[in-house]
Amino acid sequence: MSGAGKKKWLNVTAVVLAVVAAFLLGNMLTSPGGSDQAAPQQAEKQQESPLVKLARRAPGDPLALGKPDAPVVMLNYSDYRCPFCAKFTRDIEPELIKRYVDSGVLRIEWRDFPIFGEESLAAAKAGRAAAAQGKFWEYVGAIYQDAPEKGHPSLPHDKLVGYAQQVGITDIAKFEADMNDPAVLEAIRADAIEGSQIGVSSTPTFLVNDEPILGAQPLDQFVQTIERVEAAAR
Repeated sequence: MSGAGKKKWLNVTAVVLAVVAAFLLGNMLTSPGGSDQAAPQQAEKQQESPLVKLARRAPGDPLALGKPDAPVVMLNYSDYRCPFCAKFTRDIEPELIKRYVDSGVLRIEWRDFPIFGEESLAAAKAGRAAAAQGKFWEYVGAIYQDAPEKGHPSLPHDKLVGYAQQVGITDIAKFEADMNDPAVLEAIRADAIEGSQIGVSSTPTFLVNDEPILGAQPLDQFVQTIERVEAAAR
């Protein structure tokens, strides 16, 4: 992507920022006693670092697939109630894992971007709780395999617990306690802030090193972008 293209993509309008900030950073994502310093701190980090530095590359990160030192990292900003996120997970991601994650070329890092209401936020908390018991990707898969082709599925608490049991989480008391952990809410909030600051306004949005892909595009677009970025990273 040219410098002008990147600049255009990152030049988020005031309207979009206002909508995203109001929805993601308002009462729904504000925990009691939470710090309001997270946003300026993250903004400072963004100003100091190029987009490629958003990859965390943390060893053992349960919300990531692939080697920490993979030459290509794809950030996936998603909502559990997003039908296009489900389509990507069902139709595209398995092939990317087979071709690129398993060969050490690609690392996929999940980012929570809950934009479809309280149940989206609750599902994001549940995903983090599943991660605490080593079942994050199984949990994401269970929800998306069950998702309708269109519309936003209902994900009440009982259903979220049911998915946990479905993927083999046996300590449901811990699962529910982790869902209510303030640190989980803060981690989700940090992902949402990060996404809004680089221009994410819909799901799924992907950042492949420093190249964006918007929506559940055909496999060929992911393949071309990954291979182009890999070549540039050599």
